[in-house]
Amino acid sequence: MTQQADTFYIDQVIAGNSAAYAPLVERYRHMVYSLVVRIVHTDAVAEEISQDVFVKAYQSLPGFQRKAQFSTWLYRIAYNASISYTRKHKQEMSSIDDRVINNYSESEVQDNVMGLNEEEQKKVIAGALETLNETDRALVELFYLRDKRVEEIAVITGLTQSNVKVKLHRIRKRLYCTIETMLEMEMT
Repeated sequence: MTQQADTFYIDQVIAGNSAAYAPLVERYRHMVYSLVVRIVHTDAVAEEISQDVFVKAYQSLPGFQRKAQFSTWLYRIAYNASISYTRKHKQEMSSIDDRVINNYSESEVQDNVMGLNEEEQKKVIAGALETLNETDRALVELFYLRDKRVEEIAVITGLTQSNVKVKLHRIRKRLYCTIETMLEMEMT
């Protein structure tokens, strides 16, 4: 399905054909779920929030101004719903002191990770991602796993483009620090 097809189905829904919403849900359900589950960490909660996202998008579709792609608009709804949930349920996240983060060499960490087999790499990276707060995990999901451009991430999150760039840089440093710590603990 293309953006043109999205527009066709959106027009159909707005005109009163509610059945035309099904192809949009089918096209974007995995995308929405994967973003939500990375933020809330619980499959059942992610399923519920994802359903709520599609209900809210359906109800808000007549107000969709088409300034951005439908997928970007839908991501924004999913992101906001997920962040809202985590704020209500205050998930505790570990934080690492910025002074400690600045002492790690990114190339050294990369070399250490590349020395692991693929399964170990996935385990270490997944563990490091778990230490991020919900906002940072969402940024990683959007930029690295969904290949969204900084401009689009800014629209989705409500951050400025420069803030997105700074946050991504800091997240990378934090992840390198976390990975190095995990590797050191594994060796002892």
